[in-house]
Amino acid sequence: MKTRTAAPYLLTGIIVSLSLIAGPVRAQSDEETARPTGWDEYSHGNSTDPDYAVVFPQDEVNTITITLSPENWQAMLDNMTELYGEFGTRASGEGRQPMGEGPAADQLPPEGFVPPAMGERPEDAAPGQFAPGGQPPQGFAPPAMGERPGGMGAGGMPGMETTENPIWVAADVTFEGQTWTNVGIRFKGNSSLMSTWGGGNWKLPFKLDFDEFEDDYPEIKNQRFYGFKQLSFSSNWSDSSLLREKVTADIFREAGVPAAQTAFYAVYVDYGEGPLYFGLYTAVEIVEDTVIQTQFADDSGNVYKPEGAGATFAAGTFNEESFDKETNAKANDYSDILALFEALHATTRTTDAAAWRSGLEAIFDVDGFLRWLAVNSVVQNWDTYGQMAHNYYLYTDPFTGLITWIPWDNNMALMAGMGGGMGDGAGAGGRRDGSGRELALGLDRVGSDWPLIRYLMDDPVYHALYDHYVEETINGAFEPARMTAIYQTLHDLIAPYVVGENGEQPGYTTLSSAEAFETALATLITHVNQRYTAAQQYLESRAAAQ
Repeated sequence: MKTRTAAPYLLTGIIVSLSLIAGPVRAQSDEETARPTGWDEYSHGNSTDPDYAVVFPQDEVNTITITLSPENWQAMLDNMTELYGEFGTRASGEGRQPMGEGPAADQLPPEGFVPPAMGERPEDAAPGQFAPGGQPPQGFAPPAMGERPGGMGAGGMPGMETTENPIWVAADVTFEGQTWTNVGIRFKGNSSLMSTWGGGNWKLPFKLDFDEFEDDYPEIKNQRFYGFKQLSFSSNWSDSSLLREKVTADIFREAGVPAAQTAFYAVYVDYGEGPLYFGLYTAVEIVEDTVIQTQFADDSGNVYKPEGAGATFAAGTFNEESFDKETNAKANDYSDILALFEALHATTRTTDAAAWRSGLEAIFDVDGFLRWLAVNSVVQNWDTYGQMAHNYYLYTDPFTGLITWIPWDNNMALMAGMGGGMGDGAGAGGRRDGSGRELALGLDRVGSDWPLIRYLMDDPVYHALYDHYVEETINGAFEPARMTAIYQTLHDLIAPYVVGENGEQPGYTTLSSAEAFETALATLITHVNQRYTAAQQYLESRAAAQ
């Protein structure tokens, strides 16, 4: 709250006289604006380096309480209704159909759902029958109980697609006895947000921005949360283990791929009825906030969040709308992205491979991309480049001059049996292309519509380097014994916050049952062992062919 310093009448008269000549005078400077009660520069100010030990602990679950006025909470709900329809209803081709009040059981297909290949139906399967071994496809929107699935639109709610983000409102955030006031909060997400809202589930993904409202509340100017301006909170939608978002990001970083830090948070929300447990979330570091600050030598470059046709990098698809600029947006300069398009599609690719590689490596961190591609293919992550034209960032590092690949949104990783796009060998839980054929770790069936994969895999030098990183992945970051221990440790860590008397409750969870949580752990352990075997077989076949 602003304070005003009393001044002698003479001085006041001088100020008033000057204001008539020079215009309005600020009542006080930023330095004179009183900070909120309890403000501490280390925890609240912007001069602190990001404290990862506090915000992203690896061996404990943090707890936060978000307090909103009833009016702000209602504004958020009204806005969601405008964007996606009434809470607890799901859109269909014939209009929205009620889903009932209990989303936990019907929000998602049972653990182990395996969709058929595009255009096919499972053999000997009745409508609604599910088989073990997989997860729902991108945008899956189950019908109301007793109904058959209709068409599925982007994001999983046909007829409800929108490119508009939900609104920001102000809230207070309490953590370990300290409070951050007037923090911006909004719901966020695509499939996860729309499907959860439509299913009548309050475990909605959201985002916090600690100085979003500094213009309205000058006392919080440059407010931070232990050095972090923004944090994203994933609801772990469609993930009965609640581990995939966190573990996949950790695997990427362990393998040398830049990726956000993550941690588990028990989230309580108070909108006038006392703190309600909204469930266990995964907090995710924001790329343009602190990832580029802490994982790169220079954080002043362009950050892009690609999505849409241009994000495939197919020839002739560049458009500015596909490359949303998260930094330096006012410059309206896309010369770095255009240079990558030009280098990737240069005619030297088929006439002088060495020259083509040299030109590409002058603008793009090819080595980093191949590391990502190898890890991504080994762990099986189908909701990203090669399958979907989204869920990655690009950062042009001024220190190196190279565009670097940064993965994002990993809740659909560590999964087998998905339809379409990239995948692994037959018999190893592989994903399929549109014809139902299994795809090898060699990515031989990825087409030129995903040129960053196809062109690099067609080059013997790059393909050999990719193979090297596949081997490095299964013997390092994704080695089965290592991953089994990690899965078990994290499962035990979060279990009290997920199941049992103090765990997630109906209406505030996407779990179908407590048993699904336990089964998911076994599924992850089985998966890493299958992937190790599949990668070994792939590498042996490559060696035999050379």
